[in-house]
Amino acid sequence: MHAQLGELVPGRDTSLTFDENFADSAQVAAEVGENQALAANLRDQLVEVEAAVERIDAGTYGTCETCGGPIGADRLDAMPSARFCISHA
Repeated sequence: MHAQLGELVPGRDTSLTFDENFADSAQVAAEVGENQALAANLRDQLVEVEAAVERIDAGTYGTCETCGGPIGADRLDAMPSARFCISHA
């Protein structure tokens, strides 16, 4: 994920060259906005994965943060960084 985030950092992509034409400017702005949204999503996922690793280290992985009960195996298979059981999701 760190590598993917690095690829989306504003200003790193030198392939986006354009003239002052409005249509080109709008396209570049749209692509920059999309990259920023992707980077934000990746940052959020990275935070969740890192928190899951901390729970593994602490021995609390698979335990709901709300009720303290187990998080089902199917839920963890679908979303390994899940912090809550299905009842508290």
